[in-house]
Amino acid sequence: MMKTYFLQVKNIVSETEDSITIEFWHPLSEQIKYKAGQFLTLIVPADNGKKVRRSYSMSSSPHADTSVAVTIKRVAGGLVSNYLCDNVSIGDFIEVVEPMGNFVIEPDASISRNVVLVGAGSGITPLISIAKSILKIEPKSKVSLIYGNRTSGNIIFRKALIDLEMQYSGRFQSTLILSQADENWAGERGRISRANIVILLKEMDVHFKEESFYLCGPIEMMDEVITSLKMFDVPDERIHKENFHAPALDEKAEHAEEEGLKTQEITVKYDGEDFTFKVEPHQSILEAALELDIDLPYSCQAGMCTACLGKCTSGKVMMDEDEGLTESEIKEGLVLTCVAHPASSGVVIEIE
Repeated sequence: MMKTYFLQVKNIVSETEDSITIEFWHPLSEQIKYKAGQFLTLIVPADNGKKVRRSYSMSSSPHADTSVAVTIKRVAGGLVSNYLCDNVSIGDFIEVVEPMGNFVIEPDASISRNVVLVGAGSGITPLISIAKSILKIEPKSKVSLIYGNRTSGNIIFRKALIDLEMQYSGRFQSTLILSQADENWAGERGRISRANIVILLKEMDVHFKEESFYLCGPIEMMDEVITSLKMFDVPDERIHKENFHAPALDEKAEHAEEEGLKTQEITVKYDGEDFTFKVEPHQSILEAALELDIDLPYSCQAGMCTACLGKCTSGKVMMDEDEGLTESEIKEGLVLTCVAHPASSGVVIEIE
């Protein structure tokens, strides 16, 4: 079972017009253990009396910060992001699920390496946690950041990045690039793409085959960067990415039609009970369960954290996203219910 906490809000920082950082006190009973790059899942009340979960990357560093912090960017029509931005105050308690995620780095004071971070928009959140951790713990290592936004007003952590460059002069460098810059902007212009990423990296004296790359932002941006890195034979094990994307309803419907999915009745075995219910073509197994108030474990809802892990013991299941699992795990029948759809009749999922 996933561990939950009620964390008290210590401070709220306005980062931009549409993003805030919520800093939490650690619980009195223990220090929350987490790794740089992980996320925290916040649980908030919904209008229908139910609870809603959303995962937000932690912008704090377990090595450099005393508080636990998440940074939230307001999403148009977003239930949880708007609730948090508009209603949370210092002193409030928020229910959270323990930190999770595999987009992590383990600092080691004995090594020397160059870490390259590429992000856009709110994708900076786990990257700044990684940057602060490496710079704090690894005195012989360097960190380079390329960070894209629309306008200068959208740059999250702008002051923090300047402070890092001053504090770690010669070890930390950042390049900011804007796609809708005004005439006063003196930095790089455009979007992070195959057309400019190689130039930007070379200007930062990045040696492609020797660095570790961490990417976070829109899928299209990350795909473009990965394509460019592959041209320079960067090994797969040196490329790490975090996907914030959860498919929209119309995307799911289109995908379901392409795959020929049909409404199927499935059985999920969890916590000593058998739950039998129907899953529509556009629904994931998790979505169908939650709609029926079947409280299955989950967190990120993007197929990355493995909190919703189960095993398919009968029938066939198709997943929209399988990066959270290894090839051997997939062969064993392990599935992520938040991105899984029944692809045959008689599907049975067992969740520990």
